[in-house]
Amino acid sequence: MRVRAAVVQAAPAAFDRARTLDKLDRLVAEAARAGAEIAVFPEAFVSGYPKGLDFGAVVGRRTREGRDQFRRYLEAAVEVPGPDVDRMAKLAREHRLHLVVGVIERDGGTLYCSVLFFADDGAFLGKHRKLMPTAAERLVWGFGDGSTLPVLDTRLGRVGAVICWENYMPLLRMAMYSKGVQLYCAPTADDRETWLPTMRHIALEGRCFVLSACQVLRRSDMPADIPNALGDAPQTLLMRGGSCIIDPAGKVLAGPAFEEEAILSAELDLDEIARGKYDLDVVGHYARPDVFQLSVNERPLKPVVPER
Repeated sequence: MRVRAAVVQAAPAAFDRARTLDKLDRLVAEAARAGAEIAVFPEAFVSGYPKGLDFGAVVGRRTREGRDQFRRYLEAAVEVPGPDVDRMAKLAREHRLHLVVGVIERDGGTLYCSVLFFADDGAFLGKHRKLMPTAAERLVWGFGDGSTLPVLDTRLGRVGAVICWENYMPLLRMAMYSKGVQLYCAPTADDRETWLPTMRHIALEGRCFVLSACQVLRRSDMPADIPNALGDAPQTLLMRGGSCIIDPAGKVLAGPAFEEEAILSAELDLDEIARGKYDLDVVGHYARPDVFQLSVNERPLKPVVPER
């Protein structure tokens, strides 16, 4: 079976959900015209990865200005379910492609860095919440739990997502491999030169296709009235991209692209997965369950549980 896949390297209109969804619409249409059957968007595409922002925080103090910046960030986030999810589902249906989108999800007063999955008939398939926000991300994003670690059956194969530095969590990768992930989506904000070898390693380790999308983000894509520690000149490059598509042998099929918006695509021969697992299946014949075992808690964990 062959699948035409695309990773979309672009910037949102950060803190502006409506404009970002309009851009998502245009980019999905462009990917569909190029023949994509699945399109993967970057981490926090709707509505923004807040690179360079500190939200007025130092240890022991938060400013009123920073609290108001967080209020604006929260108001630009996506509720799941909700009308923004419905709009993305409609996009997937109209363009007949599977859609994987990084969003900032709002649940009550907490934000989560999440990925939403849509089938090509417009069905909302599920979500993954980032388990471990990195460093200062923890100031503005909550922690996901094991209840949103899906690997989803689709007509294109089994699709899952691991976000940014979650890809450096070996046990999380192992959990995804155990679910038979074939199209391993890696939305990210990591634009360093070390990202490509990480993606190649994961493709080799899991004998899966890896689809990684990163933003190209400039200061002009962020709110002009919120100070940015990385610079205030409009063309200051905050995130340079590096999106790529890798096959199960670690071969780079597309990318990496840097410093410009792009839609990268490749044809994936899913038979390569079985060919690769002939000599390496880390959750099968290349495992040693008599020595190593992983326990995964996939129950939703709530802070308030009413007694029955």
